[in-house]
Amino acid sequence: VQLQASGGGLVQTGGSLRLSCLASGFTFRYATIGWFRQAPGKEREGVFCIRNSDGSTKYAESVKGRFTISRDNAKNTVYLQMNSLKPEDTAVYFCAASRSGLIKTTMLNSDYYNYWGQGTQVTVSS
Repeated sequence: VQLQASGGGLVQTGGSLRLSCLASGFTFRYATIGWFRQAPGKEREGVFCIRNSDGSTKYAESVKGRFTISRDNAKNTVYLQMNSLKPEDTAVYFCAASRSGLIKTTMLNSDYYNYWGQGTQVTVSS
């Protein structure tokens, strides 16, 4: 199983980035893919997740209206489009996968994810 996160970088406040998570080694179309982030000195938090079987999503309130998630089942890839970035979005972003479709109440809980990628740094300058 592999999860390859990419697309991070340095951007100014108000800018945009698109993260990609390329998955392999499991049945992508039945999985739930989540984006999590961890800033220095803070706990890891769920950002945005998608259940690939039906496209159902769940997001953190802190990214509402700014981030969107999408998936391409043919390419085994999930994208996190991040707009209107703020300095508080600065963190290492990880993609994670659950082999099964998670219910919404668990989608942002990292305990339910089986596999994790290596993380990509997002830095938003003020």
